[in-house]
Parts: sequence; C-alpha cells; structure tokens
Amino acid sequence: MPEIIRFAVPEDAQLLPAIERSAAQAFRLIDELSWLAESPPMSVERHRELIARSACWIAVDAKNRPQGFLSADRHGGDLHIYELSVLRSMQGQGLGLRLIEAAKDYARSNRLRSVTLTTFANVPWNAPFYSRIGFRIKASPDLDQRLEAILSEEYKHGFAPGSRCAMAWPVT
Repeated sequence: MPEIIRFAVPEDAQLLPAIERSAAQAFRLIDELSWLAESPPMSVERHRELIARSACWIAVDAKNRPQGFLSADRHGGDLHIYELSVLRSMQGQGLGLRLIEAAKDYARSNRLRSVTLTTFANVPWNAPFYSRIGFRIKASPDLDQRLEAILSEEYKHGFAPGSRCAMAWPVT
C-alpha cells in the first residue's frame, strides 16, 4: 500500500520513539555501532517541540499507522534534520527518500538556504545515501558554529572521533 507523507500532529509524538528504536536495529549489523540499537530515542517532549514548529513529517500507511518520520528545525536560513527514522521492516522501500523530499520542498517553499544534517561518514545508509541524493559533506573549514557544536556534542556522547560528518543540500 502506498504511504502518505504529512506533517506530524501532536498526537503522533508518542508514536515516534518506537519508530526510532525500530530503525536503530539496523545498527546491530555494525559491531562498533551495535550499542545504538539500545540507545534511548528522542524524547516525546522533543518531538512535540518540533511538531509545534511544523518541522516534522510522518509517513503513514493507508490505515494512518506511522511507518517513518523526519524531525527537523529551522536555524536561520537552514533547515536542520535531527532525525530520520523508518521502521526496520519498511527500510529500503523509499520512505526515507520521500521524507527527505518533503523537507527539501519545505526548504524551497520557505526560501531557505540549505538543508543540513549530521550523520555517520561511512555507514552505507548514512553519508553515502545522502550523497546520492544531493547532500555534500561540509569540510571543517566550511562548518559554521552550529554544525561544529552539534558534531562536538555527538562526540561527547560516545561516537568515535572522525566517524561523523556534517552535510548540506543547497536549495536551488
């Protein structure tokens, strides 16, 4: 059945952590990142904040059951993606791409400068995936303070130095 991409509503917030936990199970395939499968997801409160700012999209099936989501927030001229998660059973079917396209459309219609994110540099469904759909790695000299701070915070939470990167998709 085809999925529908829509803005998330406050009632969706309580359902999103389960999707994130399901999506994180893919990290069990990578020994040094398998611990992520047990990491706590984004809080329901944080989801509610992003939903209130109209920066969260959800993919639902024909019965309105959530299959995936993308949570982002505006920072000046950028839309920053904080989380993209798709149920493990639905991964590889294009839902993540459709959610990213919704975020790109939002950035275009709001005349933003770019869509940014941080991700794993060498995980196939992370930086290589984003590169294929037009995101480019931002080298250290090109990082603004916001992206530097996000990467620094991620390293403080246990990610190996150099394992993460910042990426941007320029709105054209």
